[in-house]
Amino acid sequence: MGVMNDLLTNDLFPQALLPVTLQGQADYEGFRRAARGLLAQNILPEQVNWQCSSTPGAGADAGAAPIPALGDAPAVSVPPEYVALCQAAVMHNNPQRFNLLYRLLWRLVHEPDLRHNQLDADMALARQMAEEVRHDMQKMKAQLRFHSVQDDTFKSRPQGGPLHVAWFEPEHHIMDAVAPLFAKRFAHMRWAILTPECSVEADYLGPQNVGHARHAASEPLAAKPQEAVFALRFRPGADKTTVPSDDAGEQRWLTLYEQVFHPDRLRRRMMQKGQAPHYRNSRPRAKPGASAGARKTHAGRSPGVASTSGAAQASSRSPSA
Repeated sequence: MGVMNDLLTNDLFPQALLPVTLQGQADYEGFRRAARGLLAQNILPEQVNWQCSSTPGAGADAGAAPIPALGDAPAVSVPPEYVALCQAAVMHNNPQRFNLLYRLLWRLVHEPDLRHNQLDADMALARQMAEEVRHDMQKMKAQLRFHSVQDDTFKSRPQGGPLHVAWFEPEHHIMDAVAPLFAKRFAHMRWAILTPECSVEADYLGPQNVGHARHAASEPLAAKPQEAVFALRFRPGADKTTVPSDDAGEQRWLTLYEQVFHPDRLRRRMMQKGQAPHYRNSRPRAKPGASAGARKTHAGRSPGVASTSGAAQASSRSPSA
């Protein structure tokens, strides 16, 4: 049964909105494919409920209805200005941005004169949103300030240089767009940018070192043989209340970085820090040359402990299922 697209019919028999979930807050490609499929099925903008998953790839778990025959939807001829508007406006923080953009697409197809109307309210709002996003990106490029720290990677690989950590609070969802720009600008530098929404780390891999990425979850970006090769790794955002001041010491910025990218490393260091030095130095360590006979002799002197130790040793020798 097709979707009813007659306005009078919809007024008389209102339908539930069709949920469409995109992969992330600034999923332009997902919006483009979904809008093309919706338009091919003649689904009105008022019948669609656009949603964004909190994490990429979670759309299937969000209860969103798939768009039938999405891959077979034909291309739509639109003005180049609309494409540029979409690419920027999808990053805006306005929760109604996808409704606006799909409504514009619908009107451009069904109202050909709209592309010549410079005073249209929907078109003016889309232009304003796109301009605000571009301004936010320019502000981030101009105001971002890095703090140099010596992390564990630098201690084990000093030739790679120290890590540079920065905090920024963008107004819109621009991290996916600006991260590759910063990676190209600081191609030979290790850096991490943390924001409330998401964080990203870049690691310089060298001109011919693509196959030796340090992180398995990294995404090597394609480059020419003589260009710098780097890897980007995205993680959740940082807690704003834990962000140190600009004049804070190196250790506080390192702690902020590890809270997001290496929580296990930070937890292990904090546990070691909490132990008294004399306790760490006096902990018993197994002697490498200890023989089985010595262990048996020790067990014989302590019968109560021997039975427990013997059971534990027998259990450890049992083959796993």
